Amino acid sequence: MKDVSTITRTPTKTTGARGRSDPRRRTELTAFLRSRRAKVTPEDVGMPGGLRRRTPGLRREEVAQLSGVGVTWYTWLEQGRPINASVQVLDAVARTLRLDTTEREHLYHLAEVPYVPARQADPQHIGPEVESIIRTLDPLPAAVYNAKFDILASNTAYTHVLPGADHPDPAERNMLWRLFGSVPPCCCAMVDPQQELATAVATLRGGYGRHVGEPAWESLIQRLSDASPDFKRLWASCDVAPPGANLKMMWHAEVGELWLTSTSLEISSVPEARIVVYTPYSEHTEALLAKLRTIEDPIVGCPDHARPLSEIRAERRAGRRS
Repeated sequence: MKDVSTITRTPTKTTGARGRSDPRRRTELTAFLRSRRAKVTPEDVGMPGGLRRRTPGLRREEVAQLSGVGVTWYTWLEQGRPINASVQVLDAVARTLRLDTTEREHLYHLAEVPYVPARQADPQHIGPEVESIIRTLDPLPAAVYNAKFDILASNTAYTHVLPGADHPDPAERNMLWRLFGSVPPCCCAMVDPQQELATAVATLRGGYGRHVGEPAWESLIQRLSDASPDFKRLWASCDVAPPGANLKMMWHAEVGELWLTSTSLEISSVPEARIVVYTPYSEHTEALLAKLRTIEDPIVGCPDHARPLSEIRAERRAGRRS
Protein backbone atom coordinates (compact mmCIF):
# COMPACT_ATOMS: atom_id res chain seq x y z
CA MET A 1 0.00 0.00 0.00
CA LYS A 2 1.52 3.32 -1.03
CA ASP A 3 2.12 6.13 1.43
CA VAL A 4 -0.60 8.67 0.71
CA SER A 5 -0.11 10.87 3.74
CA THR A 6 1.04 13.80 1.64
CA ILE A 7 -1.86 13.78 -0.79
CA THR A 8 -4.96 12.79 1.21
CA ARG A 9 -5.24 15.95 3.25
CA THR A 10 -8.03 18.46 2.67
CA PRO A 11 -7.21 20.40 -0.51
CA THR A 12 -6.54 24.10 -0.50
CA LYS A 13 -7.57 26.57 -3.11
CA THR A 14 -4.89 28.31 -5.10
CA THR A 15 -4.37 31.98 -5.58
CA GLY A 16 -2.80 33.99 -8.35
CA ALA A 17 -2.77 32.79 -11.96
CA ARG A 18 -4.39 29.42 -11.26
CA GLY A 19 -7.20 31.14 -9.37
CA ARG A 20 -7.91 33.28 -12.43
CA SER A 21 -7.95 30.38 -14.88
CA ASP A 22 -10.47 30.29 -17.70
CA PRO A 23 -13.85 28.90 -16.46
CA ARG A 24 -14.23 27.12 -19.80
CA ARG A 25 -11.08 25.11 -19.07
CA ARG A 26 -12.50 24.00 -15.70
CA THR A 27 -15.80 23.06 -17.34
CA GLU A 28 -13.95 20.98 -19.89
CA LEU A 29 -11.92 19.29 -17.13
CA THR A 30 -15.13 18.31 -15.33
CA ALA A 31 -16.68 16.83 -18.47
CA PHE A 32 -13.48 15.02 -19.40
CA LEU A 33 -12.92 13.36 -16.01
CA ARG A 34 -16.56 12.31 -15.72
CA SER A 35 -16.51 10.77 -19.18
CA ARG A 36 -13.26 8.84 -18.52
CA ARG A 37 -14.51 7.66 -15.11
CA ALA A 38 -17.67 6.33 -16.74
CA LYS A 39 -15.63 4.18 -19.12
CA VAL A 40 -13.76 2.24 -16.41
CA THR A 41 -15.77 -0.54 -14.74
CA PRO A 42 -15.06 -1.92 -11.27
CA GLU A 43 -14.16 -5.22 -12.90
CA ASP A 44 -11.49 -3.43 -14.96
CA VAL A 45 -9.65 -2.52 -11.76
CA GLY A 46 -10.33 -5.68 -9.77
CA MET A 47 -13.21 -4.36 -7.64
CA PRO A 48 -16.60 -6.02 -7.12
CA GLY A 49 -19.27 -4.50 -9.31
CA GLY A 50 -22.28 -4.96 -7.02
CA LEU A 51 -25.92 -5.26 -8.05
CA ARG A 52 -27.24 -1.75 -7.39
CA ARG A 53 -24.74 0.59 -9.03
CA ARG A 54 -26.48 3.65 -10.41
CA THR A 55 -23.19 5.20 -11.53
CA PRO A 56 -21.77 4.00 -14.86
CA GLY A 57 -18.17 3.08 -14.37
CA LEU A 58 -16.33 4.00 -11.18
CA ARG A 59 -17.57 6.21 -8.36
CA ARG A 60 -15.57 9.25 -7.33
CA GLU A 61 -14.56 7.66 -4.05
CA GLU A 62 -13.30 4.60 -5.92
CA VAL A 63 -11.14 6.72 -8.22
CA ALA A 64 -9.78 8.52 -5.16
CA GLN A 65 -9.02 5.25 -3.35
CA LEU A 66 -7.32 3.66 -6.33
CA SER A 67 -5.30 6.82 -7.01
CA GLY A 68 -4.22 7.22 -3.38
CA VAL A 69 -5.77 10.69 -2.96
CA GLY A 70 -8.45 12.10 -0.69
CA VAL A 71 -12.08 11.90 -1.79
CA THR A 72 -12.52 15.62 -1.21
CA TRP A 73 -9.46 16.43 -3.28
CA TYR A 74 -10.57 14.28 -6.21
CA THR A 75 -14.12 15.66 -6.00
CA TRP A 76 -12.79 19.21 -6.18
CA LEU A 77 -10.54 18.26 -9.09
CA GLU A 78 -13.45 16.77 -11.03
CA GLN A 79 -15.60 19.79 -10.22
CA GLY A 80 -12.95 21.97 -11.83
CA ARG A 81 -12.15 23.96 -8.72
CA PRO A 82 -8.87 25.92 -8.83
CA ILE A 83 -6.79 23.65 -6.58
CA ASN A 84 -3.15 22.62 -6.68
CA ALA A 85 -2.52 19.44 -8.66
CA SER A 86 0.92 17.88 -8.69
CA VAL A 87 2.45 15.83 -11.46
CA GLN A 88 2.51 12.73 -9.22
CA VAL A 89 -1.19 13.00 -8.34
CA LEU A 90 -2.30 13.60 -11.94
CA ASP A 91 -0.23 10.60 -13.02
CA ALA A 92 -1.96 8.46 -10.39
CA VAL A 93 -5.40 9.60 -11.57
CA ALA A 94 -4.39 9.00 -15.20
CA ARG A 95 -3.32 5.43 -14.38
CA THR A 96 -6.57 4.71 -12.53
CA LEU A 97 -8.65 6.04 -15.43
CA ARG A 98 -6.47 4.16 -17.93
CA LEU A 99 -5.70 7.25 -19.98
CA ASP A 100 -3.56 6.84 -23.06
CA THR A 101 -0.78 9.27 -23.94
CA THR A 102 -3.04 11.75 -25.74
CA GLU A 103 -5.65 11.69 -22.95
CA ARG A 104 -2.96 12.11 -20.29
CA GLU A 105 -1.56 15.18 -22.05
CA HIS A 106 -5.09 16.58 -22.35
CA LEU A 107 -5.63 16.12 -18.60
CA TYR A 108 -2.43 17.99 -17.82
CA HIS A 109 -3.41 20.93 -20.02
CA LEU A 110 -6.89 21.16 -18.53
CA ALA A 111 -5.49 21.01 -14.99
CA GLU A 112 -2.93 23.69 -15.95
CA VAL A 113 0.09 21.58 -15.04
CA PRO A 114 3.14 21.54 -17.36
CA TYR A 115 3.03 18.35 -19.39
CA VAL A 116 6.13 16.14 -19.30
CA PRO A 117 5.83 13.34 -21.88
CA ALA A 118 6.93 9.87 -20.89
CA ARG A 119 10.47 9.16 -22.05
CA GLN A 120 10.59 6.93 -25.10
CA ALA A 121 13.40 5.12 -26.80
CA ASP A 122 14.57 6.52 -30.11
CA PRO A 123 12.60 5.02 -32.98
CA GLN A 124 14.60 2.75 -35.26
CA HIS A 125 11.94 2.07 -37.87
CA ILE A 126 9.27 4.04 -39.70
CA GLY A 127 6.18 2.90 -41.54
CA PRO A 128 5.80 2.42 -45.30
CA GLU A 129 3.71 5.60 -45.53
CA VAL A 130 6.62 7.77 -44.37
CA GLU A 131 9.04 5.89 -46.64
CA SER A 132 6.70 6.60 -49.55
CA ILE A 133 6.71 10.32 -48.72
CA ILE A 134 10.53 10.33 -48.72
CA ARG A 135 10.64 8.67 -52.13
CA THR A 136 8.03 11.05 -53.53
CA LEU A 137 10.11 14.07 -52.51
CA ASP A 138 12.87 13.07 -54.94
CA PRO A 139 14.62 15.02 -56.58
CA LEU A 140 14.74 17.01 -53.34
CA PRO A 141 17.21 15.35 -50.95
CA ALA A 142 15.24 14.07 -47.95
CA ALA A 143 15.83 11.74 -45.01
CA VAL A 144 14.28 10.73 -41.71
CA TYR A 145 16.35 11.23 -38.52
CA ASN A 146 15.60 10.28 -34.96
CA ALA A 147 16.75 12.50 -32.10
CA LYS A 148 20.31 11.14 -32.12
CA PHE A 149 20.64 11.55 -35.90
CA ASP A 150 20.26 7.91 -36.90
CA ILE A 151 19.18 7.89 -40.55
CA LEU A 152 15.98 5.82 -40.66
CA ALA A 153 15.20 6.39 -44.35
CA SER A 154 16.48 8.44 -47.29
CA ASN A 155 15.83 8.93 -50.97
CA THR A 156 18.18 8.72 -53.96
CA ALA A 157 18.84 12.47 -54.10
CA TYR A 158 19.93 12.44 -50.46
CA THR A 159 22.40 9.59 -50.92
CA HIS A 160 23.89 11.39 -53.95
CA VAL A 161 24.42 14.62 -51.98
CA LEU A 162 25.32 13.02 -48.63
CA PRO A 163 26.62 9.48 -49.26
CA GLY A 164 26.42 6.99 -46.42
CA ALA A 165 22.69 7.00 -45.67
CA ASP A 166 22.36 3.57 -47.31
CA HIS A 167 25.38 2.02 -45.55
CA PRO A 168 24.75 -1.69 -44.79
CA ASP A 169 26.03 -1.29 -41.21
CA PRO A 170 23.39 0.40 -38.97
CA ALA A 171 26.14 1.88 -36.78
CA GLU A 172 27.38 3.81 -39.82
CA ARG A 173 23.93 5.19 -40.67
CA ASN A 174 24.21 8.11 -38.30
CA MET A 175 24.68 11.61 -39.65
CA LEU A 176 26.94 12.80 -36.83
CA TRP A 177 29.11 9.71 -37.15
CA ARG A 178 29.38 10.40 -40.87
CA LEU A 179 30.49 13.97 -40.13
CA PHE A 180 32.85 13.32 -37.21
CA GLY A 181 33.99 9.72 -37.23
CA SER A 182 33.59 7.97 -40.55
CA VAL A 183 34.50 10.47 -43.28
CA PRO A 184 37.93 12.16 -43.46
CA PRO A 185 37.67 15.90 -42.69
CA CYS A 186 38.79 16.73 -46.22
CA CYS A 187 35.79 14.86 -47.63
CA CYS A 188 33.21 16.66 -45.49
CA ALA A 189 30.52 17.98 -47.84
CA MET A 190 30.02 21.16 -45.82
CA VAL A 191 31.64 24.33 -47.18
CA ASP A 192 31.66 25.86 -43.67
CA PRO A 193 32.07 22.74 -41.53
CA GLN A 194 32.78 24.52 -38.23
CA GLN A 195 29.40 26.28 -38.16
CA GLU A 196 27.50 23.25 -39.45
CA LEU A 197 29.09 20.85 -36.99
CA ALA A 198 28.49 23.20 -34.06
CA THR A 199 24.79 23.44 -34.96
CA ALA A 200 24.50 19.66 -35.34
CA VAL A 201 26.11 18.98 -31.95
CA ALA A 202 23.91 21.60 -30.24
CA THR A 203 20.84 19.93 -31.76
CA LEU A 204 22.01 16.54 -30.53
CA ARG A 205 22.42 17.95 -27.04
CA GLY A 206 18.89 19.36 -27.19
CA GLY A 207 17.59 15.81 -27.54
CA TYR A 208 20.07 14.30 -25.08
CA GLY A 209 18.31 15.85 -22.08
CA ARG A 210 15.42 13.41 -22.58
CA HIS A 211 17.74 10.40 -22.78
CA VAL A 212 20.50 10.95 -20.22
CA GLY A 213 21.92 7.62 -19.10
CA GLU A 214 20.43 5.55 -21.92
CA PRO A 215 23.07 3.10 -23.25
CA ALA A 216 22.49 3.88 -26.94
CA TRP A 217 22.95 7.61 -26.37
CA GLU A 218 25.91 7.31 -24.03
CA SER A 219 27.61 4.88 -26.40
CA LEU A 220 27.19 7.22 -29.39
CA ILE A 221 28.51 10.24 -27.48
CA GLN A 222 31.52 8.27 -26.23
CA ARG A 223 32.23 6.90 -29.70
CA LEU A 224 32.09 10.39 -31.23
CA SER A 225 34.26 11.85 -28.45
CA ASP A 226 36.89 9.13 -28.93
CA ALA A 227 36.93 9.61 -32.70
CA SER A 228 36.88 13.40 -32.93
CA PRO A 229 38.51 16.09 -30.78
CA ASP A 230 36.23 18.58 -32.55
CA PHE A 231 33.12 16.76 -31.35
CA LYS A 232 34.53 16.48 -27.83
CA ARG A 233 35.20 20.22 -27.75
CA LEU A 234 31.77 21.14 -29.11
CA TRP A 235 30.03 18.74 -26.73
CA ALA A 236 31.86 20.28 -23.78
CA SER A 237 30.43 23.70 -24.70
CA CYS A 238 26.96 22.48 -23.58
CA ASP A 239 25.28 24.56 -26.32
CA VAL A 240 21.70 23.50 -27.08
CA ALA A 241 19.60 24.10 -30.21
CA PRO A 242 16.31 22.74 -31.55
CA PRO A 243 15.92 21.17 -35.01
CA GLY A 244 14.99 23.87 -37.50
CA ALA A 245 15.54 25.50 -40.87
CA ASN A 246 19.16 26.21 -41.73
CA LEU A 247 21.01 27.36 -44.83
CA LYS A 248 23.64 24.78 -45.75
CA MET A 249 26.41 25.26 -48.29
CA MET A 250 27.71 21.95 -49.64
CA TRP A 251 30.32 21.01 -52.20
CA HIS A 252 29.75 18.11 -54.59
CA ALA A 253 32.43 16.62 -56.83
CA GLU A 254 30.08 16.35 -59.82
CA VAL A 255 28.24 19.68 -59.81
CA GLY A 256 30.12 22.01 -57.46
CA GLU A 257 28.66 24.17 -54.69
CA LEU A 258 25.05 23.64 -53.59
CA TRP A 259 23.12 26.11 -51.44
CA LEU A 260 20.33 24.25 -49.71
CA THR A 261 17.82 25.09 -46.98
CA SER A 262 17.20 22.24 -44.57
CA THR A 263 13.73 22.07 -43.04
CA SER A 264 12.74 19.67 -40.25
CA LEU A 265 9.18 18.31 -40.17
CA GLU A 266 7.96 16.35 -37.16
CA ILE A 267 6.27 12.98 -37.69
CA SER A 268 3.36 12.72 -35.28
CA SER A 269 3.15 8.94 -35.57
CA VAL A 270 6.85 8.41 -34.79
CA PRO A 271 7.88 10.28 -31.61
CA GLU A 272 11.17 12.18 -31.78
CA ALA A 273 11.59 11.47 -35.49
CA ARG A 274 11.65 14.14 -38.17
CA ILE A 275 11.75 14.41 -41.93
CA VAL A 276 14.61 16.64 -43.05
CA VAL A 277 14.15 18.09 -46.54
CA TYR A 278 16.80 20.06 -48.45
CA THR A 279 15.33 22.62 -50.84
CA PRO A 280 17.35 24.72 -53.33
CA TYR A 281 18.16 28.20 -52.04
CA SER A 282 18.55 29.53 -55.59
CA GLU A 283 17.63 28.68 -59.17
CA HIS A 284 21.29 27.88 -59.79
CA THR A 285 21.26 25.19 -57.10
CA GLU A 286 17.94 23.90 -58.42
CA ALA A 287 19.56 23.42 -61.83
CA LEU A 288 22.55 21.68 -60.28
CA LEU A 289 20.29 19.26 -58.39
CA ALA A 290 18.44 18.50 -61.62
CA LYS A 291 21.77 17.78 -63.32
CA LEU A 292 22.89 15.54 -60.45
CA ARG A 293 19.67 13.58 -60.75
CA THR A 294 20.58 12.59 -64.31
CA ILE A 295 23.90 11.06 -63.25
CA GLU A 296 23.40 7.39 -62.43
CA ASP A 297 26.76 6.87 -60.72
CA PRO A 298 27.99 10.26 -59.43
CA ILE A 299 31.53 11.01 -58.31
CA VAL A 300 31.64 11.86 -54.57
CA GLY A 301 34.30 12.98 -52.12
CA CYS A 302 36.93 15.71 -52.03
CA PRO A 303 39.17 16.41 -55.06
CA ASP A 304 41.92 14.17 -53.66
CA HIS A 305 39.61 11.23 -52.88
CA ALA A 306 36.78 11.61 -55.41
CA ARG A 307 35.53 8.34 -56.89
CA PRO A 308 32.29 6.81 -58.15
CA LEU A 309 29.59 6.13 -55.59
CA SER A 310 29.23 2.57 -56.92
CA GLU A 311 32.86 1.87 -56.00
CA ILE A 312 32.30 3.07 -52.44
CA ARG A 313 29.18 0.92 -52.12
CA ALA A 314 31.06 -2.13 -53.39
CA GLU A 315 33.67 -1.63 -50.67
CA ARG A 316 30.93 -1.40 -48.04
CA ARG A 317 29.40 -4.63 -49.20
CA ALA A 318 32.85 -6.20 -48.92
CA GLY A 319 32.96 -5.14 -45.28
CA ARG A 320 35.36 -2.20 -45.42
CA ARG A 321 34.24 1.03 -43.74
CA SER A 322 33.94 4.13 -45.93
